[in-house]
Amino acid sequence: MPRTTLIKNASFLVAYDAEKNTHSYRRNCDIAFTDGAIVHIGEGFSGQIDETIDASGMMVMPGLVDIHSHPASEPMNKGWNDELGSARLYGSSLYEFMPLFRPDEEGTPASATVAYSELLMSGVTTLVDMSGAWDGWLDLFDKSGLRGVVSPMYRSARWYTKDGHVVEYEWHPAEGEKAMADAMSLLDKVAAHPSGRLTGMVSPSQIDTCTPELIKESFAEAERRNLPFQIHAAQSVVEFHEITRRHGMTPVEWLESLEVLSPRSIIGHGIFFDHHTSALNWPKRDDIGSLVRSGTSVAHCPVVFQRRGIAIQSVGGYLRRGMNVGIGTDTFPHNMIEELRAVGTGSRMVSEDVWDVRLSQIFDCATLGGAKALLRDDIGRLAVGAKADIVLVDLNHPMMRPVRDPLRSLVHAAAERAVKTVFVDGRKVVDNGRVLTMDYEAASAALQEAQYRAEGRVAEADWAGRSSYEISPYTYPEG
Repeated sequence: MPRTTLIKNASFLVAYDAEKNTHSYRRNCDIAFTDGAIVHIGEGFSGQIDETIDASGMMVMPGLVDIHSHPASEPMNKGWNDELGSARLYGSSLYEFMPLFRPDEEGTPASATVAYSELLMSGVTTLVDMSGAWDGWLDLFDKSGLRGVVSPMYRSARWYTKDGHVVEYEWHPAEGEKAMADAMSLLDKVAAHPSGRLTGMVSPSQIDTCTPELIKESFAEAERRNLPFQIHAAQSVVEFHEITRRHGMTPVEWLESLEVLSPRSIIGHGIFFDHHTSALNWPKRDDIGSLVRSGTSVAHCPVVFQRRGIAIQSVGGYLRRGMNVGIGTDTFPHNMIEELRAVGTGSRMVSEDVWDVRLSQIFDCATLGGAKALLRDDIGRLAVGAKADIVLVDLNHPMMRPVRDPLRSLVHAAAERAVKTVFVDGRKVVDNGRVLTMDYEAASAALQEAQYRAEGRVAEADWAGRSSYEISPYTYPEG
């Protein structure tokens, strides 16, 4: 039988304003949902109620939409690449160091469990998981309770360096085609999954590791399946120069020539466009205009790049041009609220303008912008008919006080510490700040062991034979 929950008397409710396509605060407001859908916002709900939750002293807000994440691997990098980048590869850690430190078969589910748990605790209800396919992925994603977008990555080549200053590519186009076929088979399983919460995304890995044929075939498949399409592009100076060397075009210009920019397309990171003159000095051609005209979205993941002194120039500038921007958690900690804080501080630093981007715009990116990128209008908002993906924030938490403006207190001060309860599809998955669907503590212990095992494999994989401690020494030497 249908079950109705009434969340009553919320001190603040972040409600969707359809006329303005943004949110607004409502005071002392009720919200009701039946099973997985919102059926009422306001006062005077007259339907049958099976459970009532007193939300006085709470802010009720829509669940956050994370459109770019790598749960199967990134959590294990904690303490390893926080401050790591290749000095001779423009500060990026992608090419020399990231391939050295990967979880093994046993560590992968522990890594994903840690990420899923942290995301739920920071108010994420919809997650794009961009990972290489691994055994048990769908079962664990379903178990988490998240609204999951399964995004199996594949590519035609791997990158590597033999000297720490030149990136080379080992090409196997036939293997890339097979990997794509395997990914599509997995997406068939996702489409038939009984949970109803799992959907798919077509994701050729990176613009520089995929043949043009693979990229075009992938986009055609996304169109055929009516799924979003995401590719890493404009994410590093190395990649920008590689694409201009191969094609004489910027990464965005090349994707435009392949006819794969559209409202279903997402550029993962989208930092190094033609206007980024401080790093590139490429003739201007208006990459941003190409993305805006095509309706292409950008998945912005600020923390992982800010650690290396890299930032979009600027988020406010992208939004003023009319670009759709969503937010992702590319790296640890998998804390969406911390990413929102970084969006604002990073963009204001780069633009040297406190007014460059406002929290209202950032929160819109993390909800409505993410939903739009995923081709959905039923998530990222509290509105009748939308999915019951709902977050309750404790306004009485000491880190929230004084509560003059609850979203500012949450993003600029309290972060996940004040997230009390999370519902996904009407199911409670976080209560009193603890994940109900998975064992976060046990997974973190297993991830610790996986990291110990990975440490021992670094020297064998490194081009210079360095140990993990030579590459990434402790903050202070051991006395």
